[in-house]
Amino acid sequence: MNIVVDTSVIIAVITNEKHKKRLIQITKDRDLIAPSSLHWEIGNAISAILKRNRITLEQAKIAIGYYLQIPIRYVDVKLESAIEICMKENIYAYDAYFIECALMQKAPLLSLDNKLIEIAKILGVKIIEVTS
Repeated sequence: MNIVVDTSVIIAVITNEKHKKRLIQITKDRDLIAPSSLHWEIGNAISAILKRNRITLEQAKIAIGYYLQIPIRYVDVKLESAIEICMKENIYAYDAYFIECALMQKAPLLSLDNKLIEIAKILGVKIIEVTS
């Protein structure tokens, strides 16, 4: 089964956040998919964590190494469709890319971002719930 994973899921796993074990259980033996933008969003998220002095540069490099080991199939999304989602739902393009990816792939979305989940549901995307 394909699952679209967003940045919040990957960051939770590579930085050992509280949902890590559950996220790994959910995604085990599944094909993970993400829009191509995920790669750059991970870099942005890690840089934000570094700026807040929550991790060291060495820890950031280790987290990035973990990220690079996760087998994810990156797909290009339809930019026009994503922008339509942005306008309709008043969200940023980066969030719309995950919704568009899930719609294009006809795959459920796994996210820890409650606002993204809410909007994805409105647009007919199946959501995989994360419970502790």
